[in-house]
Amino acid sequence: MFVSYLLLTLFHTETAMLARPGGENIGCDDFLGSDKVVDKCGVCGGDNTGCQVVSGVFKHALTSLGYHRVVEIPQGAMKINITEMHKSNNYLALRSRSGRSIINGNWAIDRPGKYEGGGTMFTYKRPNEISSTAGESFLAEGPTNEILDVYMIHQQPNPGVHYEYVIMGNNAISPQVPPLRRPGEPFNGQLETEDRSLEDREEGEKNQEKEDSPGEAPEVLTSESVHAQTFPIRHPDRFPSHRPDNLVPPAPQPPRRSRDHNWKQLGTTECSTTCGKGSQYPIFRCVSRNTHEEVPESYCDPSMKPTPEEEPCNLFPCPAFWDIGEWSECSKTCGLGMQHRQVLCRQVYANRSLTVQPYRCQHLEKPETTSTCQLKICSEWQIRTDWTSCSVPCGVGQRTRDVKCVSNIGDVVDDEECNMKLRPNDIENCDVGPCAKSWFLTEWSERCSAECGPGVRTRSVVCMTNHVSSLPLEGCGNNRPAETTPCDNGPCTGKVEWFAGSWSQCSVECGSGTQQREVICVGKNADTFEVLDPYECSFLERPPSQQACHLKPCGAKWFSTEWSMCSKSCQGGFRVREVRCLSDDMTPGSLCDPQLKPEERESCNPQDCVPEVDENCKDKYYNCNVVVQARLCVYNYYKTACCASCTRVANRQTGFLGSR
Repeated sequence: MFVSYLLLTLFHTETAMLARPGGENIGCDDFLGSDKVVDKCGVCGGDNTGCQVVSGVFKHALTSLGYHRVVEIPQGAMKINITEMHKSNNYLALRSRSGRSIINGNWAIDRPGKYEGGGTMFTYKRPNEISSTAGESFLAEGPTNEILDVYMIHQQPNPGVHYEYVIMGNNAISPQVPPLRRPGEPFNGQLETEDRSLEDREEGEKNQEKEDSPGEAPEVLTSESVHAQTFPIRHPDRFPSHRPDNLVPPAPQPPRRSRDHNWKQLGTTECSTTCGKGSQYPIFRCVSRNTHEEVPESYCDPSMKPTPEEEPCNLFPCPAFWDIGEWSECSKTCGLGMQHRQVLCRQVYANRSLTVQPYRCQHLEKPETTSTCQLKICSEWQIRTDWTSCSVPCGVGQRTRDVKCVSNIGDVVDDEECNMKLRPNDIENCDVGPCAKSWFLTEWSERCSAECGPGVRTRSVVCMTNHVSSLPLEGCGNNRPAETTPCDNGPCTGKVEWFAGSWSQCSVECGSGTQQREVICVGKNADTFEVLDPYECSFLERPPSQQACHLKPCGAKWFSTEWSMCSKSCQGGFRVREVRCLSDDMTPGSLCDPQLKPEERESCNPQDCVPEVDENCKDKYYNCNVVVQARLCVYNYYKTACCASCTRVANRQTGFLGSR
């Protein structure tokens, strides 16, 4: 019934858009000059109050995988639209309240297409997975004859599902369509004939319009009878002459009818399918009762022609086939990747495609489910420049080079376009050899190693890298400064044996030092001792006269290099040295007392410079001052002729630049 209603609604909509020669339009009520249109409820001239639009968005956050119900579609729903709001890896599913799966049931994903269920036809759409961002959708015109449930097969976060359908209300006005009658059918209790006067027709149509009041719905064509019934004949001045192509125009009235002819079935139409349960219809023809020969249909009464009824045919199932889904996106945006597709064994029966066990397709070679793919050639790394020079003149530094990601057509692109794991290094360490070194010394110890007699004082000496570039040093070399120096605190008094005195104080107040003691050969005479030559005790083992000592850790001390050459030989120059704070293990530290830090720069050669008088350099002209003012001393002639004046100016400029 609803199919016929849609056809008639389409007819009225198209008819209302056609203009008569006079420029007037035809409304959905088939009247010239009418502006009535069909509203969203399907009512001609309605105000959209005859139905209820139900819509919403399912946005629940789902946690578990599987089927989750989205919305219930009630019985009688029309203009159904269920659409995902964005593409996702989820799938929509449809099931009847009785438990029968219509689309995507039992974990089997159906291909996009048309599926019958709930008394209507659903269109299942799944946009191209690569080029589209739109989600899946179910669309149906309805009405449904049972309650249906929409589900989501949840596999990733829900992007939202929009649903909408129309329900006709209790006070809804049924769709108003032109009354449908067969020619010769009773009209208001009378039989319409060809020679009725215009007044009689108009009077009958007025009475008919009274019968087709909003309280009583007019007759609506079914899908089986839509080709067997036609609109009644209308006066050409009042009704449009255009008819839809899918409606059969009224048959011309025969000159006469007799009972010598009747309708007879002469075969059937071709089956709609070759297998899997199709449909066919009987073919009725007008034949002679006596000879049973076919004659023109005008010899039979059209109102007596039987209505063809659908008959099933070719009930045996169709052969199973491999249903191939669309390829997934390529796993790589460039270069060789993989893509997948779903391949299901399916069988068609009763105009439905069903998923069956794979063994039913064993007579066919199964298509590949995976394939290699390549969207484009990957970009690659290119080394654009050679390595730069090392960042330091000596020691370990760094050097760089230019590395770019280049597309297959030579354009420089973002680094993300290339494989970061294969990126060549654009920076590395470099070693250009050892730097210049200097001897670093501490001050001499204040104490002598012996309390009396000869002893030594000590200092620490270490060779370290020199970072003062102005110092003319190329290395520590072999001239290591002495670490000890002799000292003598006066003679000592002292038998034929070695006599060892007490150990002296440690040569340093902290850190590693040495201790000294006097070892002498003495001879004992009564109460006195006589110091003898060491040769006299040589047969005895001589005790050590020196040993290492360590009082306490120094923590940190200041070390400095030797002074550099003075920057000037006269008129005040300066010289520099490098000072460092070193810990006990001779590593740089920061715990030295800043107030004890030795000076790193001092003045030198403060005496005035004595100019040398050259007897051969004299001014030959009295006005050489003009030559100087004109800055002509740069020419050899004037430099010779005014030698003294030009020389004085040159010396002043040299002194000025040196003071800067």
